[in-house]
Amino acid sequence: MTGDVLVFGSLNVDLVCRVERIASPGETVLGPTYERLFGGKGANQAVAAARATSSEVSVRMAGAVGADELGDAVLANLKTHRIDVTAVTRASEATGAAFISIDAEGENAITVASGANRTLSADRLEGMPHGEGTVLLLQMETPHAASIEAARSIKAGGGTVVLNLAPVPARPAPAFIRALCDPVDWLIVNEIELSAAGQAIGIADGSLRDRASRLSDALSLGVIATLGARGVVVAEPGAEPFTQAALDISVEDTTGAGDTFCGVFAAGLAEGLDVRLAVRRAAIAASLACRRLGAQTAMPTRGEIETFIDLQ
Repeated sequence: MTGDVLVFGSLNVDLVCRVERIASPGETVLGPTYERLFGGKGANQAVAAARATSSEVSVRMAGAVGADELGDAVLANLKTHRIDVTAVTRASEATGAAFISIDAEGENAITVASGANRTLSADRLEGMPHGEGTVLLLQMETPHAASIEAARSIKAGGGTVVLNLAPVPARPAPAFIRALCDPVDWLIVNEIELSAAGQAIGIADGSLRDRASRLSDALSLGVIATLGARGVVVAEPGAEPFTQAALDISVEDTTGAGDTFCGVFAAGLAEGLDVRLAVRRAAIAASLACRRLGAQTAMPTRGEIETFIDLQ
């Protein structure tokens, strides 16, 4: 069975600067130039899904941009990737922007000005697919209450909900984590996000694999912990966790790797793949995204992913 990927999330323009090292507080670091790229975790994940999925799966974006030139450009970019923008609204606030520094090792530091993303509400999902074949993909760059409402709406219609807990709030309250995750089927976290979510509900010790498993049991959902070059750990309630390796590649830029994983994983679920294969494809795609500069510009196509699928 195939369905739809519905991304509810942020839409930004990224200003990217390469530097020798990322600035410390109070320090100025010079870079030779900068690039203007398209970003926002929501848009990134939608593009990753659209590039990776078959033509039988529709990718739709629910978000908000400003009534400005940047908003026009963001919408045009989404359309070039076959992404339905019916549920993207124009807000009175400026289109969101992210300011990204990338150091000589390919690591990054990101500051986001939310802008129009702050206006996103769950009513943007009216008229969007809500059935069994819908996979809703959420992140944390838009209003949290709206994301919870959107998740409940899709869950009530029989769809699948995937939440990328990024960026995770500082010291999230236990009640917040439980409310956020209650309508969620799959929680995708990196090591920092896993620690934050675990500590919020009293899981602070043990190996990463153990903490992922305990978090899965405690919240009654699947947990996917992405570990960069060390691959992925996947835990489901009452089951033994399994791991998926990353590709051994030369890293140019890690900026869009996490978003690539999320989008390709959601696309796999929408195509009806089992979880192991969906995770495998997503891990390969995330690895391949590290070979090039930028987020959306580095995301692999379906053909590139298929080329590497038999190497693991």
